[in-house]
Amino acid sequence: MKFSKEIKAALIAIFAIVVLIAGVNFLKGNSFFGGDDVYTAYFPNSGQLMVSSNVTLNGVEIGKVLSIESNPTGDSLHRVKLTFNIHNTDIRLPKGTIVEIGSLDFFSKALIVQLPLAGNGQFYAVGATIPGRLSVDMVSQVKAYADPISQKLQTMMLSIDHMVESLSSFWDTTATSELEGSLKEVKMTIKKLGRVADELQGFVASERAQFTKIMSNVESITLNLKRSNDQITGIIGNTRKITDDLVTADFKGTILDAQTTLKKFNMVLAEVESGQGTLGQLIHDEKLYTELVGTNNDLQNLVTDLQAHPERYVHLSLIGGKSKGLQLSKKNEDKLQKMLDSLPE
Repeated sequence: MKFSKEIKAALIAIFAIVVLIAGVNFLKGNSFFGGDDVYTAYFPNSGQLMVSSNVTLNGVEIGKVLSIESNPTGDSLHRVKLTFNIHNTDIRLPKGTIVEIGSLDFFSKALIVQLPLAGNGQFYAVGATIPGRLSVDMVSQVKAYADPISQKLQTMMLSIDHMVESLSSFWDTTATSELEGSLKEVKMTIKKLGRVADELQGFVASERAQFTKIMSNVESITLNLKRSNDQITGIIGNTRKITDDLVTADFKGTILDAQTTLKKFNMVLAEVESGQGTLGQLIHDEKLYTELVGTNNDLQNLVTDLQAHPERYVHLSLIGGKSKGLQLSKKNEDKLQKMLDSLPE
C-alpha cells in the first residue's frame, strides 16, 4: 500500500509534534511519557531554587521541580508555592514527611525530601500539600559561625593595640632604671634565701645529734621498762588482789553492825533524856545533884579541918597514956592517911 506524499508529510508532522510535546514535558521535569505523582509545598521564599531543579531522597534524584509561583496573599510562611513531581511511582510519601530547600553543594540547590523515622501507615494522597521549610545554606552557616569569631578577633586586636601603646608609653628610661633596680633586689633576695638555706642545714645537723640522743634515751627507758616488767606485773597482781579483797569484804555486815550500835546508842540517849535509868536520874534529879554538891562541900570542910586540927580526930600517946578523942583502928588510920596524902596541897 502506497501513501501519498501528503499523508506522509502529515504523519511526520504529527510525530514531530508528539516528540516536541514530550521533549517539552521532559525539559519541564516530567517523565517522558507523563503520569508522574505531583505534590505542592509552601515556603517563606524560594531560596534561589529554580524550575527543573532536582528533587532528592537520600541523595538520589526522584523528581523535578515543576513550578515556582509567588503567593502574595499568603502569610509569611506561605508566600511561595512550589510544585514538584516524583518519577518513581513506587515511592509514596508517608505522613510526617517534610520537603526542604537546601544546598547539595556550593553551586547547586535542590528540594530535599525528609522522611519520618517511623511511619504510622498513612500516606499523602497525590496532589496533597507537603509541609516545607527553608534550610540554612552552607554560606549562611559559615557566615553565622565566622561573624562572632571575626568580632572577637577585632576586639582582641583592639586590646592588643591598647596594650602595645601602654607598654610604649611606660617603657622609657625611668621604667628601665626601675626594672634594673627590681632585678637587683631579686638577686639580693635569692642570696638571702641561700644563706637562710645554709642556716637551716646547720640547724638540722645540730638538731639531728640532739634527736639521736633523745632516741637513745627513749630506747634506754624502754629497756628499763622491759626489765621491770616482772615487778610491774607483781604490783598489778597485788593491786588486783587488794581490789578482789575489797570486792569480797563484808561491807554490808559491817554497815549493819554500825547501824545497830547507833540505834542502841540513840536508845540510851533517849532514856537519859527522858530521865530513865541511873544516868538519867543523875542528870534530871536536881535534889540528888544538890545532895552530892553538899556532901562534897562537907567532905572538903572535913578534910580541911582534919589537916588543920588532926588532934581532934586522932590522938596518939607516945608514953602509954590514955588515948583521947576518936578511937580508930589501924586499918582506918591507914585509909585516912592515904586519903590525906592524895589531897592536893
